[in-house]
Amino acid sequence: MVLIIKKRATLEQVEQMLQTLGVYIKIAVDIERGILAGGGEKHAECEAALLEDGSRQRDIWGADWTPFNQSIAYESIINIRPSQNNRSMLIQDPTIRERVKQITQELIGGYEPEIR
Repeated sequence: MVLIIKKRATLEQVEQMLQTLGVYIKIAVDIERGILAGGGEKHAECEAALLEDGSRQRDIWGADWTPFNQSIAYESIINIRPSQNNRSMLIQDPTIRERVKQITQELIGGYEPEIR
């Protein structure tokens, strides 16, 4: 289930996003609008939800959020974009990584869902 999160998520929403993969959440973060989409099996599903909601592709970056240890991995196929000087799956620009981290922590960070 992919949810678009525009304000602080509830624990229930975090748990809904965890349903697909169980231990981590695929997310796509719009660094300009300060929102994210999370859940689903692929970052592209989250990216598509944001695009449909009015985001611009150049502002969307993919990552994985693990709520159990509050960690983030900045790697996704949607991050490969030579036109923006990002030639790998990893977000290479430290400013973009920091913005993704900040938005993620503000919107879905701090929760400790029950392990199922």
